[in-house]
Amino acid sequence: MLDLFRGVALAMVASPLLIACGGGNASDPGPISPAQCSGSTCTNQGAPSSATPATALCPSDSDIAANTYLGGAGSGEVVSLNINPTNMTYKLTWLASPIPLQSSSVQNTRTGLTITGTVQHPPSGSLPSAAQIACAFQLQAGTGTLNGTTYTTAYNSQNPPTIYVGFGVAGGGIPGATVDIDGDVQANLLFPNQPARTFDFYPFLAFSSVSTSLSDLKGSYNALLYHIVPSSEFAAAAKVAQESYDANGNCSVPGGATNTSCETASSTWTTDPNGSYFTSTDAPQIEPPSNSLFGSPTASAHLILGKLNGAIVPLVVRTGHVQEIGSGGLIPQIDDESGIALLAPATSLTSGSFDGSYIGADSNFAYTAALIHGQQGGFLKPATMTTESTFVLDYTQTHPGLIGVTDGQGNAGNLIAVGGLYGIFINGEENGGVTASSANSTTQNTPYFGVGALIQPQ
Repeated sequence: MLDLFRGVALAMVASPLLIACGGGNASDPGPISPAQCSGSTCTNQGAPSSATPATALCPSDSDIAANTYLGGAGSGEVVSLNINPTNMTYKLTWLASPIPLQSSSVQNTRTGLTITGTVQHPPSGSLPSAAQIACAFQLQAGTGTLNGTTYTTAYNSQNPPTIYVGFGVAGGGIPGATVDIDGDVQANLLFPNQPARTFDFYPFLAFSSVSTSLSDLKGSYNALLYHIVPSSEFAAAAKVAQESYDANGNCSVPGGATNTSCETASSTWTTDPNGSYFTSTDAPQIEPPSNSLFGSPTASAHLILGKLNGAIVPLVVRTGHVQEIGSGGLIPQIDDESGIALLAPATSLTSGSFDGSYIGADSNFAYTAALIHGQQGGFLKPATMTTESTFVLDYTQTHPGLIGVTDGQGNAGNLIAVGGLYGIFINGEENGGVTASSANSTTQNTPYFGVGALIQPQ
């Protein structure tokens, strides 16, 4: 198997596509990199409005500026983003967020905040070609005002939030934050001695075209979920589930499912007034609550129906909720479990049907490359193309569309794929473990979760 990866890796080094979306660290897992296509090959989005060479890695500057990308982050945030490559500026709005606006109050979040700032391309030599650099935009510190409070994002020049723009999608990192429960007096009393975490950026995936019709969700799916709980020292958990949705957005559990209840949402999806996505006010928890006194779920879930390569790509963001004493009730409501989920149709996948090279982010707070070839798969470092770990794919599919995977240490997991995206969960340490240089290097190495975008089919 290692010979296979070495051979394919060498072939990929010659391709200018792979490392175009690599590099950096991330805070939570989530899909970050755009699938590459050009012109009319971007099914369901169509060709860009202005002429773009067939070999281009991303749309023209005017096309990028004309699009507002709607998506979700692994931090549990729903975000809209516009980049203007002509003026080299950006505008970003948090439509839903559990991330504190300031450390002194964990319940006042970035929801409703709009920031503006400048962008710059990565420096020359940081990516293999000028074309790749032209598709990448580093978001400099942004500033905005919410409820009379001025907010400026933190910025680490060694690890800046970077957005890579492709045809129909934009992915990478949005501005991070410091989450300090001890900085909030009430939160510290309820959950003392919780370590503060600083995230340089949060991984993010967004679509230039989304569906606003719940009827497009109708069908059966496999879901891979990954959530963290800040008030439990950022405990992480991943889960696999099977769900079915009717044309009105009602969820049910299909026969023979591994789960007994819907895991992405328990109530009907309804159109959110803030944007072209959907919200459920009842978001199930997949982790034990950090305090049993506040164990009833109070968070919300948000559904984005991305349209990519002729497929509907459901992306679900769980946004944690904190309500302290004196803010609407005598009893605090705390459900800060937040995260992201990718859904893929419960349709059988054949060996070779999604072979290729992928780029994405994972629970190691790092960008990663992946190779899939039939029954063999592996994770590689994008910068060096060295294999970090390998896994075997089992296409038996007791649940159609849910591929079994086993790593070299015998740890089991699952993989799903849709529209040129894949999601993977393995109950073991993968891909070199948590990045040692990450601000979150003490975070647990398992479970492993990652999502990536196809950049080169085989």
